[in-house]
Amino acid sequence: MTSIRVLSGSADPQLAAAVTDLLDVGSADCAIERFPDGEVRPVVDRVRDDDVYVVQPTSPPVSEHLVELLLLLDACRRGGAARVTAVVPYFGYARQDRRTRSGQALGVRVAAEAIASAGADRLVVIDPHTPTLEAICPVPVEILTAVPLLSSVVLPARSELTVVVAPDLGAAKLAERYAATVPNSVALVRKFRESGTTVTAVEVLGDVAGRQAVIVDDMISTGATVEAAVRLLHHHATDIVVAATHGPLTPDATVGLRELGLRRVVVTDSIAHEDSAAPIEVCSVAPLLADAIARLHGERPRYALLGQV
Repeated sequence: MTSIRVLSGSADPQLAAAVTDLLDVGSADCAIERFPDGEVRPVVDRVRDDDVYVVQPTSPPVSEHLVELLLLLDACRRGGAARVTAVVPYFGYARQDRRTRSGQALGVRVAAEAIASAGADRLVVIDPHTPTLEAICPVPVEILTAVPLLSSVVLPARSELTVVVAPDLGAAKLAERYAATVPNSVALVRKFRESGTTVTAVEVLGDVAGRQAVIVDDMISTGATVEAAVRLLHHHATDIVVAATHGPLTPDATVGLRELGLRRVVVTDSIAHEDSAAPIEVCSVAPLLADAIARLHGERPRYALLGQV
């Protein structure tokens, strides 16, 4: 059997190192060289005939990390790797899965096709923003989920005191998956988006009065959707907790979440977080990724990797 090699890009080397330690395998030698004008040139070594897993979230700056990932994949292929898997915990451009007006691009399709063309035999992602990624991507996609991990952290055992809240219609199915882990009721916030950073919550559908509200979403970026939901729920719920798989938090979002007076905001390390001061907590997806890589390398049953709860 070929050997496993884990290779890290510059987006989240701590996560890649944690995965490597859990697998107890060797990491591939990789140097990220840069020209004076910022052009990146990765150099990899000792990957010939190996089963290589390139860990590189396409987190902000998204385009820079995506290009680096593409070059890493190409370097591994040209270095003679037997198989190359792109491990992209956070898949940037996934929000660009449909056109809202003429002249727009489908960013998710362009990114997926580029990853396949660069040399990836397979793609591993966690809770992608669009459910169509698997159908769009030219190579097999293994979709993992952080829902069981996060629900174990934010959902208490006494379900009658808690309601899982979707901050908009797009998060409704995700909320149902959270609620299924420890049977809970689900509520939905109906919102109106005025711009990319301005959201108005109109009403909450469901019974949240006198209960703890756990707002769940796949990602928090500007924080506008969460902020609108929190301001509405403050009038009904006794306590509010927020959980999201991905936290590509803008600086303003981090400040805004703290000013809301939330007790807990829980995200994963699918994106590297330099500042995790209260109320922001970070849960690691390294065990989830390590388990997936071990299963894929050993050709073990993959039903557990299909994002089902």
